Amino acid sequence: MSISAEPTPATHLATEIATQPDDWARAATIAAEHRAILPQSGERVAVIGCGTSLFMSKAIAALRESAGQGVTDAWPASEVRSGREYDRYLVICRSGTTTEVVNAMRDIPAHIPRTVICSSPGTPVLELGDPIMIDEVDEQSVVQTRFATTVLAILRWHLGEDLAPVIEQARAVLAEDPAISLADVRSAEEISFVGMGFAAAIAEEAGLKLRESCQSWTESYLATEWRHGPISIAKPGRAVWAFGPLVPNFTADVAVTGAHFEHRDIDPMADLVRIHQLCVLRSADLGLDPDHPRNLNRSVVLDQ
Repeated sequence: MSISAEPTPATHLATEIATQPDDWARAATIAAEHRAILPQSGERVAVIGCGTSLFMSKAIAALRESAGQGVTDAWPASEVRSGREYDRYLVICRSGTTTEVVNAMRDIPAHIPRTVICSSPGTPVLELGDPIMIDEVDEQSVVQTRFATTVLAILRWHLGEDLAPVIEQARAVLAEDPAISLADVRSAEEISFVGMGFAAAIAEEAGLKLRESCQSWTESYLATEWRHGPISIAKPGRAVWAFGPLVPNFTADVAVTGAHFEHRDIDPMADLVRIHQLCVLRSADLGLDPDHPRNLNRSVVLDQ
């Protein structure tokens, strides 16, 4: 990949990335205002979504269970496991029109509460559940950034986390020059993302962001599973990016391969902002429009 010396062109993606710290701060108020329709401690909860919203569902499930709040499953909307007893469904859908999400919500038994977080007014999903409308973080770019991370912030505040340090970490990331801070991964041939716990879902989201925005070769794994096969693709010219706390000996394992190792001791959600910046850089280098990725639309609406 050639690295462009030209200024990075303005995109909706870049603009929307930059609002995230403020969006996460406002999420505390949103969480408090909607406390009654968000998952309650002890409830058995299913979180559903597609694409990026599925990865946020996985992150929420991991965080909620690790906080001792109750059994929490994350399902793709197309394959919600029937026959399980849930006390509440939490649905994440930016567009409000995704066919699989609409169908999944219609299949939820009528007596079970369901909450939907959406940023698109007047859309079908809002009529099928108790809505949390966050249209202030809606996006013009097809590639999701601030909607997804704000949903995650809402649930983290609701779980009792103090995100003030995470917000400051994100502000620090945005204050950097990404051309310098991301120089070692900007032209990597392949990037493997890893993490544990909710950071594993962030790793999946990181890989998706680069595939969407700039058609990059990326993969994602649990950090412990990376050793069980994927380590074989690591070599000089490629990179391994770890989110969150490292598992023992992981740095040494990457070093043996010759791949570049990228890791910061910051919250995975703040580190994801660095991935968003990388999307802007790499798409500019390749002459791609990250706001309108190839073959991808804002919503997947299927013929019924």
